[in-house]
Amino acid sequence: MPNRNTPRRYSSIEIHPQPRPISTTLEQMPRKKPLPAPVDVPAWLRGLPKVELHLHLEGTVEPETLVALSQRHDPTPLTLADARALYTYPDFLGFLESFKQVTARLRTPDDYELITYNMVRSLAAQGVLHAEVYISFGIIYFWKKEEVEPYVAAIERGRLRGEAEFGTTLYWLIDAVRNFGPEEAARVFRKAAELRPQYPAIVGIGIGGDEARGPAHLFKDLYAEAAAAGLRLTAHAGESGGPIDGPASIWGAINIGAERLGHVLAAQHDPELLAVLAERQIPIEINVTSNIRTGCCPSFADHPLRSYFDNGLMVTLNSDDPPMFGSNLLQEYIAVQQLYDFSLDQMRELAANAVEASFLPPTRKLALLRRVEQYR
Repeated sequence: MPNRNTPRRYSSIEIHPQPRPISTTLEQMPRKKPLPAPVDVPAWLRGLPKVELHLHLEGTVEPETLVALSQRHDPTPLTLADARALYTYPDFLGFLESFKQVTARLRTPDDYELITYNMVRSLAAQGVLHAEVYISFGIIYFWKKEEVEPYVAAIERGRLRGEAEFGTTLYWLIDAVRNFGPEEAARVFRKAAELRPQYPAIVGIGIGGDEARGPAHLFKDLYAEAAAAGLRLTAHAGESGGPIDGPASIWGAINIGAERLGHVLAAQHDPELLAVLAERQIPIEINVTSNIRTGCCPSFADHPLRSYFDNGLMVTLNSDDPPMFGSNLLQEYIAVQQLYDFSLDQMRELAANAVEASFLPPTRKLALLRRVEQYR
């Protein structure tokens, strides 16, 4: 009997196992996972559920709509080429003149209904589910010398019709022109509070215009009064003004109780202010292309958006006056992703910021946040 140490003897006949069918062998081989298909980033961003927080109704008039308004009101209507030429300007003063030329053709409540409906249609096409839109009562009172009620009824007709057809919801922010003074602002804010029970889509107020000629502290008591009436508080702040006056304007807006701040470009000059904005998570309505086109920021490379994001500020993306600046909200998302190398997860975070910063009720916010987080 061989023991463990006895060498084994093998037959000289070599026995080979029968080869397996090739098909069986291939089936049992581990399969490589297919490479993921390349992402069509613009299409992905179009589908991303979005909310816009800084958008001026009067600044949403497209050239084609301007032609329709001109046909209603001008003895010699604008051609489409004429209308498009109004959206080309060399500097900030040119922008103001272009804006004046466009808004001068908003003459009747029906005009406001038309541009509201067209705005909702455009937002829906960009994948925007909700927008909070400024309308300037100050312009209606100060320039048109008219009461606002017929215009509010008109924008509400346009809003309801647009929401029913396209599904995008709107809230209204009633804007006072700060350089018209606190007396005019008081008239604007009190009218907003008066109309709110009839039109619940009116949710807040804000101040825009020349920050130097209308510093925020002039409106402190009016903001407290508006808050007591149940209105939410926003303010344009630090859009320009340089390293001294710009941050001072932002501090002023914070000190009068603004819950959300528009632009905030000048915060980059004040480290203490940046720390406060990050710590308090005060939402910032960023408008990159607007800031470049108006000359408030010299170039895309100089814009502080990426720095703000990386330092934990609660930034949101917005378009301000889309046709005037050649960039709607979807185009802002596409440009920002490309220019500042945001990942798609970070773009999702920017979209979620806008939902959280909105004035929507908590249940709607949670539903929209789920849609953003689950979007792939």
